[in-house]
Amino acid sequence: MREVGQQGFRLILASASPRRRELLTQAGYVFDVEPAEIDETPRAQELPGAYVQRLAEEKAEAVLAKHAAFHGKLIVLGADTTVVCGGEILAKPESAADARRMLRLLSGRTHQVLTGVAAATREGVVSAVESTEVVFAEIPEAELERYCATAEPLDKAGAYGIQGYAARWIPRIEGDYFNVMGLPIARVVRLVEQSLTLR
Repeated sequence: MREVGQQGFRLILASASPRRRELLTQAGYVFDVEPAEIDETPRAQELPGAYVQRLAEEKAEAVLAKHAAFHGKLIVLGADTTVVCGGEILAKPESAADARRMLRLLSGRTHQVLTGVAAATREGVVSAVESTEVVFAEIPEAELERYCATAEPLDKAGAYGIQGYAARWIPRIEGDYFNVMGLPIARVVRLVEQSLTLR
């Protein structure tokens, strides 16, 4: 456990994602990692933005609740990313067949990547949603099959990671690149600063 140090508060990342861990380190934070276990089922008629924001808040609050005995300033950061194409929420694929279905849906189209981020403290929760538009070229079927035969698409929303093999299909994005990786750094920094002002 890392106590409050030079940054003036203890920070916990409520996510097991190695990409989020890497990005938060890149942003200069010192933190612990405690993944949150919550039900991630979308609610009936829940819009994608509201969905990722709710999950980010629930993850952060679930981990915060485990540290009632901690004395000092504590911030828990929760995040949830999803891909939206044609109004459909594309979470992590359940199988290689599901990954193929998602990538065929994304092929040759523009979609949105939404990340909800939340900073929870004992004084309250601040949260936001970052949206990035991602343009996919047509994916050759042979490349799609090779990619889906690997494990790479299975732990990623929309069955791809912009920093991996799928980069070859992405000619353009509009918005925050790090958001597509799963953690919009600039937005996170603003939320952490905002959470420090809660009373």
